[in-house]
Amino acid sequence: MNDLNYPEVGASSDLDAPLPAGYRHLRHRAVVGHGRAALDAAGAAVLDWRMHRAAGVRITAGADRAAAGVPVHCAIGLGPLRAGAPCRVVRSTVDSGGPDRHGFTYGTRRGHLAVGEETFTVELAADGAVWFTVNAFSRPQRWYAHLAGPLLPLAQHLFARRCAHALARMAAAATR
Repeated sequence: MNDLNYPEVGASSDLDAPLPAGYRHLRHRAVVGHGRAALDAAGAAVLDWRMHRAAGVRITAGADRAAAGVPVHCAIGLGPLRAGAPCRVVRSTVDSGGPDRHGFTYGTRRGHLAVGEETFTVELAADGAVWFTVNAFSRPQRWYAHLAGPLLPLAQHLFARRCAHALARMAAAATR
């Protein structure tokens, strides 16, 4: 995993720990369903890349499911304005999770327009609610990313919301 372009590997995966200084932080939480069936559907969608695809991201991954070490290439945007985003999964509940939490963390690799990582999780709460969380830290890497200024954090927040909406639809379909 020496192709990651930041030193704080895994820092976003502990949802209760503070995120590293020197980065923009994002934490987005939303209820996406209720009950075990909703958790299982949302968890599968997170781990097999369907959530990303449903949120409008083109994904090319080295495996059908997120697991530590899997290389991932995300493409975001339209036509000639599509930006490539090489990442690598650094942690996954496939490797270390329990039955009530599913998700993964991926970090940016050399060639990404930013530096940082994102963690995507779904978790079943004691009251039966299924919570989706995005926990992330990042900062621009490329000169043109610096020029975008506040647009990149806004785009990241909108992406988190789109992921939550996609998971809510998938969880609802699984519980009908």
